[in-house]
Amino acid sequence: MKSLFPLGAALFDSPQPRPSSGDACAFIELPEPGRYGGRPLMEALSLRRTTREFAPDELSAVLLGDLLWAANGVNREAGDGRTAPSALGVHEIDVYAALARGLYRYVPQTHRLALAVAQDLRGLTGYQDFVGEAPLDLVYVANHARMGDIPASHRESFAAASAGAIAQNVYLFCASAGLAVGARGWLNRSALAKHMRLGRDCVPVLAQTVGHFCTGISQ
Repeated sequence: MKSLFPLGAALFDSPQPRPSSGDACAFIELPEPGRYGGRPLMEALSLRRTTREFAPDELSAVLLGDLLWAANGVNREAGDGRTAPSALGVHEIDVYAALARGLYRYVPQTHRLALAVAQDLRGLTGYQDFVGEAPLDLVYVANHARMGDIPASHRESFAAASAGAIAQNVYLFCASAGLAVGARGWLNRSALAKHMRLGRDCVPVLAQTVGHFCTGISQ
């Protein structure tokens, strides 16, 4: 049986960022999300699955915008309500999008992407070969500085639960939109945090690769 994890040297290698390709602009304005339509919920649940092969084709701006809004977008203007739950409404998880053109942080309130690092960090988001070639790797980062009202002993588990809710939103969106997706918890968190230029209170929790299915592979 082929291992899902390349053991040995991969455990100790420290991958390096690649130069960005395309225009690493300061902001990517996303189209207004399409809040209606798609497959019925029960059908999307029946199609939800993990994929480990991805075509390299980029996602369209419409798909990218809808995907990010589904992940953790604002669905209630009053109180900054989101599509994913968060304990005490602190919204401690930031969604980062690793693209060929650079690493971007999703800003839910303005529904746009803000440049964080003008390098291609996709290959640093996990140990699997496909992470560096798929068009999009999402990284869910917990900002513990926002969790002051949550006991320190509970912050890690609460952040993991929030990241899991966001990941499931992405899974269901991808099932509805016919996209390939796979969540990944095996990360070199220290190397990733360093190259993402995260603050000391910020910790990568989970990553998730999204793209089109390869030719001949379907849901």
